[in-house]
Amino acid sequence: MLHAGVKESLHLEEGEIILVNKPVDWTSFDIVHRVRAMFEIKKIGHAGTLDPKATGLLILCTGKMTKKIDQFMDWEKEYTGIIELGGITKSFDTETEVIERKEFSHVSESELKHVIYGFIGIQQQLPPMYSAIKKNGRRLYKDARKGKEIERATREIEIKEFEMTSLNLPYVGFRVVCSKGTYIRSLANDIGVKLGCGAYLKQLTRTRIGEFHVNEALPVEQLHTLEPKIQSAAVNA
Repeated sequence: MLHAGVKESLHLEEGEIILVNKPVDWTSFDIVHRVRAMFEIKKIGHAGTLDPKATGLLILCTGKMTKKIDQFMDWEKEYTGIIELGGITKSFDTETEVIERKEFSHVSESELKHVIYGFIGIQQQLPPMYSAIKKNGRRLYKDARKGKEIERATREIEIKEFEMTSLNLPYVGFRVVCSKGTYIRSLANDIGVKLGCGAYLKQLTRTRIGEFHVNEALPVEQLHTLEPKIQSAAVNA
């Protein structure tokens, strides 16, 4: 673990891992752009996109450490968040407005737990239209914003752990551990379909990627300090 107060001691061009706690309404690229401009880094990237409305752990890699991006992306992810029952949005989260409301009072705690536990395991998941996945060289969300629905293939994912952490209808708190490529927004929407009342992702925080935890991450407003929230290029990852 490096403790560095000035950028000259960080060896950013040579290679570093920077853990950042992404705030809501920032894109993952916004964070990359901020750090690149702040420290004039030529080679930098992130290991796993977070949606604009999501917060939490984002791994930035600079210099030679960018070679490890694919490795970090393969690691399992942990999220906490809130699902709101009784509402449906086109993006499956709060990026778009609620377009339909349904009754949810019939949903019991036992039924909710049964549905949630039913998602644990290996399965096929259909990525949402509001995603950065490319189809024919074009990002899906660009077509989604024009009201278009593009045919897309399902992906194999694994939900390793999924638990309800709180219940205050229509709000359901949860924690989930999953494989790469899992869309928690789609998971929320699928839960709403199973319950017959609709649901969307109200709030999401990525708390862990492999061995890295959000508690180690640096808030955006403290990026200029880059205090001990940076992992050395010699990290055994």
